[in-house]
Amino acid sequence: MKEIERETLDQYANKYSKVCCETSLIDISLYEKYGVKRGLRDQNGKGVVTGITSISSIKSHEEVNGKSIPCEGELLYRGYNIIDLIKGFVNDKRYGFEETTYLLLFSKLPTESELSKFKSVLNITRELPKNFVRDVIMKAPSKDIMNSLTKSILTLSSYDENVSDLSLDNVLKQCLMLISIFPMLAVYGYHAYNHYEAKESFYIHRPDENLSTAENILRMLRPDTKYTALEASVLDTALMLHMEHGGGNNSTFTTRVVSSSGSDTYSVISAALSSLKGGKHGGANIKVVEMMEDIKSNVYNINDEDQIRAYLKKMLNKEVFDKRGLIYGMGHAVYTISDPRATVFKGFVEKLAIEKSRDTDFKLYSIIERLAPEVIAEERNIYKGVSANVDFYSGFVYSMLDIPLELYTPIFAMARIVGWSAHRLEELINTDKIIRPAYESIVTEKLYKGINER
Repeated sequence: MKEIERETLDQYANKYSKVCCETSLIDISLYEKYGVKRGLRDQNGKGVVTGITSISSIKSHEEVNGKSIPCEGELLYRGYNIIDLIKGFVNDKRYGFEETTYLLLFSKLPTESELSKFKSVLNITRELPKNFVRDVIMKAPSKDIMNSLTKSILTLSSYDENVSDLSLDNVLKQCLMLISIFPMLAVYGYHAYNHYEAKESFYIHRPDENLSTAENILRMLRPDTKYTALEASVLDTALMLHMEHGGGNNSTFTTRVVSSSGSDTYSVISAALSSLKGGKHGGANIKVVEMMEDIKSNVYNINDEDQIRAYLKKMLNKEVFDKRGLIYGMGHAVYTISDPRATVFKGFVEKLAIEKSRDTDFKLYSIIERLAPEVIAEERNIYKGVSANVDFYSGFVYSMLDIPLELYTPIFAMARIVGWSAHRLEELINTDKIIRPAYESIVTEKLYKGINER
């Protein structure tokens, strides 16, 4: 594009974006007047019910004498508490991602033979089309690995002769294939960017069929393919904690909405990826890491809780960091007293911090986890309690695993593809109606005028 054309386009966009804002701004009081729940949540934070699921459930309140009382958060996968599942895998010294995937897809914990067969199926499908890495992933690499991942998923549809077949066996086959190759697409996408854009060395390691998903991610990512047992165990736990979350989260709801229209699996998962990459959803842990670095750079003594408290207040008052008035990693749309995923994570984080000599960082995280809810309660009029969410610790975990920032959200996607797949199948099996919510229109009728009269 010529320079003058670019300047003209920039000027036009600048001017008319303001016009859009002025003409499209809706009086916020109208939402209450018409009973419209902004973000599909009421003033008490309770979500509007848009469907029924048997895949997972979230508990954040208990009914006591007819009143809803906040309680410690719980997350159940097909009825099993996620904490119990992870404890079981840790005690048996096994990796749990594949087994939990089986549970979410087929509603039961597998026997040893069923799990062995399932792992074999994932291994068989963990293969990209010939020259796909060269012709797709290495072409037009991007720092935004989520966009690279989405591009790869949509391109894969060109290799599928049954792309639009919505029979359950075909959709399940497609979902299993995507679950198995997501790590390859994301990690290879990062290596392509790291080589062509960041000017670093380029290497591609094939996954090892004898390793777990978590182990293979670390193997493919690292130049020497090496990792410790603790590193792989912590990453495996992170994947399990991110696999599924109740159905109402933005990307899973997107999966259900696009599935309900009759679209193909590749388009559905690409839409879910586009939802997940948003900073208010899957990209939140990156903001936590950036926030923590900012605190370490600007608080003179990070062992002085008064200094930390004062800086957190400045953050809430939009005086420091990104000046958005947020303490990232604090609060959740559903949980009040605690996010069970953050609770589980914290125990593993401490072990990894010791192994990685990051004790000082862990201490700072712990202090902020304790102080931030107090500061938020003092500075904000909030309708419910605030606690650390899973994003508060996940970014710290990924940094200790030497996972680059560009892969933080793709790691989330490698896990959540399992939940998306389960919800896509559930939607196709049960609903068979397009999801089409209503919007209250405030349009006023106008008389048309010819162009010479305007």
